[in-house]
Amino acid sequence: MPKFKLVISNPKTGKAKTFEVEGEKAVPLLGRRIGEVVDGSVMGLGNVKLLITGGSDKDGIPMRPDVRGGVKKYVLLSGGPGFHPRKKGLRVRKLVRGNTITEDILQVNLKIVEGDLGF
Repeated sequence: MPKFKLVISNPKTGKAKTFEVEGEKAVPLLGRRIGEVVDGSVMGLGNVKLLITGGSDKDGIPMRPDVRGGVKKYVLLSGGPGFHPRKKGLRVRKLVRGNTITEDILQVNLKIVEGDLGF
């Protein structure tokens, strides 16, 4: 059974809260991609719409929206997410995770699009 740590941010207040979902409440997130809107009531969070903005897996490897699927892959990066260059023009080959949520993902970052969770 999947288990996710949800980091939900509220752009109106600038605050974020973490929630843990597992089992039946976590299943609606499987197979979703970065940029999709998810209904929070399915996960027991009330009447709210959430936008998936990213995440990381159990080893801390970040998800990237431009890598397809749920695979780990070495990609040449010149900017974030996953790499922040110290000098202009610096490029590095780094290991990143794809844009699809699988059971290997531990943390999912979400943003409130519609509704309110009270923070």
